[in-house]
Amino acid sequence: MRAFFRWVAVVIVVSGVTGCTSISYYAQSMKGHLQIMTARKDVGKLIEDPSTPKALRARMESASAIRQFATDELALPDNNSYRSYVDIGRDSVTWAVFAAPEFSLTPRTWCFPVFGCVPYRGYFSKKSANETAVELQGQGMDVYVTGITAYSTLGWSSDPLLSTMLGQDETYLAGLVFHELAHQRVYVHDDSAFNEAFAVAVETTGVRKWLRAAGDTAALRRYEAARRRKAEFLALVSQTRDELRQVYSSSGTSEQKLAAKTAAIERLRMRYRHMRDRRWGRYRGYDAWFDAPINNAKLAATAVYGEQVPAFLHLFDLCSGDYPRFYASVRRVGVLDKAYRAEALKTADTCD
Repeated sequence: MRAFFRWVAVVIVVSGVTGCTSISYYAQSMKGHLQIMTARKDVGKLIEDPSTPKALRARMESASAIRQFATDELALPDNNSYRSYVDIGRDSVTWAVFAAPEFSLTPRTWCFPVFGCVPYRGYFSKKSANETAVELQGQGMDVYVTGITAYSTLGWSSDPLLSTMLGQDETYLAGLVFHELAHQRVYVHDDSAFNEAFAVAVETTGVRKWLRAAGDTAALRRYEAARRRKAEFLALVSQTRDELRQVYSSSGTSEQKLAAKTAAIERLRMRYRHMRDRRWGRYRGYDAWFDAPINNAKLAATAVYGEQVPAFLHLFDLCSGDYPRFYASVRRVGVLDKAYRAEALKTADTCD
């Protein structure tokens, strides 16, 4: 899943405590977030400071330009988010735990005040995430744990750039910043699939606009090639989910369903290898995802962060690439009842 999460940069919510959320979970969330917030350094000052390492200064200059582009060209919030920096000293800022029943693709959700319900639980400690995974597995659930590069508080605090966000090139960083700021522009409670697909649409269109403005045609070609691979990856996974839905809704025994589930996942791996070797020129960026265990939780997580993206991109085109109009249209769809929201988005034929 690591390669997939490079595209979508999954949001981990720092939340309040409720009756269903333990005090210890609340404490680790707040402690982890506050440690990051108190370590922030102003990007502008890092650029000006002669003691700042040359490589870091260059990344901060690029990040500053990307942040300003987000406001000036994408109509994203003009606030203090991503105008500071923290070196967190590890590869992931948080770890997300996804869970789903053994014979279902419907992910378990956890609900929090302000932010609503989400299909994962986030931890600043990998050990705590793994402990939760073991507990859920003990309940018979399929579980998937993955490291996360960036998270958002939806504008409730001034989220900083993180060292985890600088692990790849400028295009990757731009995508993360645009994605996370999009969550501050529009956020619909209890609908992660809607929120994430919207943010990916802003990320995608924003990166394209950024690269065109920079005149970097080579980077744009690489980006579009990566987008096509991602779409093909998502289509493969979607096909397997469809197969598994039929298996799980059948009248077979648990043993029969488990055998059919195992066979469907192996067919997914086989189809991937064929596509990789025949269509992708042996590009291996998704190998880690397929080499690791695949279960319902992992398949469900992939669906949350990908299925509705084409509908949002179509709506963006209907809005003639006008970001304020696009955001207003997304808000109008977002206030619809959840039962009709996805269909309304899919069948939209006008921006207004």
